[in-house]
Amino acid sequence: MFRADLGQKRETFVAELVASGRHKSKSQVLREGIRLIQERETRLAVLDLALARGLADLREGRTKPLARRDRAARDQVDGHW
Repeated sequence: MFRADLGQKRETFVAELVASGRHKSKSQVLREGIRLIQERETRLAVLDLALARGLADLREGRTKPLARRDRAARDQVDGHW
C-alpha cells in the first residue's frame, strides 16, 4: 500500500476528480499522474538524445547553412520566446 501526503489543496483536487466521475478512485488519479510523468520523462529523454546528437554534429563540423525559408521560420519562432 502506498500512502502520500499531498497537502490539503491537492487532496481537495483529487477528491473533486473522483467526485466528478472523471476518475473512479484516488488510486486511478495517482496512476494517471504517474503515467503522465513517465510520458514527459520519455519525451525529455528523446529531446536530450536529439540535443546530444546535434551538439556532436556541431563539434564535428557536420553542419550546413540554413535555407532562407528555415531562417524565416527560426526568426518567427524566436520572436515568440
